[in-house]
Amino acid sequence: MRLALWQGTSPAADIDAACAEAESALAAASALGAAALVLPEIWLPGYNQPDIPARALPLDSPPLRRLAAAARHHSTALVTGYAERDGDRLYNSAACFGPDGALLCNYRKVQLYGPREQALYTTGDRLPIFRIGEETAAILICYDVEFAPHVKSVSDRGATVILCPTANMLPFTHVADHTVPAMAANHGLAIAYANYCGTEGDLTYTGRSTIAGPHGEILARAAETPALLVADIPRRDPARLSTQSADLKVL
Repeated sequence: MRLALWQGTSPAADIDAACAEAESALAAASALGAAALVLPEIWLPGYNQPDIPARALPLDSPPLRRLAAAARHHSTALVTGYAERDGDRLYNSAACFGPDGALLCNYRKVQLYGPREQALYTTGDRLPIFRIGEETAAILICYDVEFAPHVKSVSDRGATVILCPTANMLPFTHVADHTVPAMAANHGLAIAYANYCGTEGDLTYTGRSTIAGPHGEILARAAETPALLVADIPRRDPARLSTQSADLKVL
């Protein structure tokens, strides 16, 4: 499977610009043969924007329908983070539209980070898995992927790739550099970790978006500026795959 991710600056609540940038990245990823493209966390309207409750979008909103149509047009799956409104509740969500534009998964973040997220969003309660082509995928969002039990849960149910929108900020450079590759290696799956770069309000993002392979190898890594990463996920080598999940002794 060939995976792509887009590392960009926050669209700063310009929804039309956010969709146009996603369409441009999707066109490039498709031209390069990627099966899926991952965008950062809360790409719509931007992770650290003010008045998120007023800017949150239902899943069937025109911007998300536009991105679903783009996925269909380019025959490439798309994962986008967004602030989801469902009635009176808000969720930190990520939707995956398949290469035919159909909704494959709408995931709601389980591990809300810090007091701001915890005040804004309702906690998700499911870790779904779904198929993209020949791979079994899961979505985890930012802080979720730092928790080994969540990675183990989706791996134990057959996930071979995690698609991870993120908004990782300074000083937490260790997450992309060390945590993501270690989680990939320890659970025998690939992780596409799509971050922002630049600044947004009082946050400076680390950039350093990463695609890690199932043996912990760094397949692609961005620096601190906008970048499209594309990498082929290698076949999992049974001789190199970790057996930690099966070997775990629960005390």
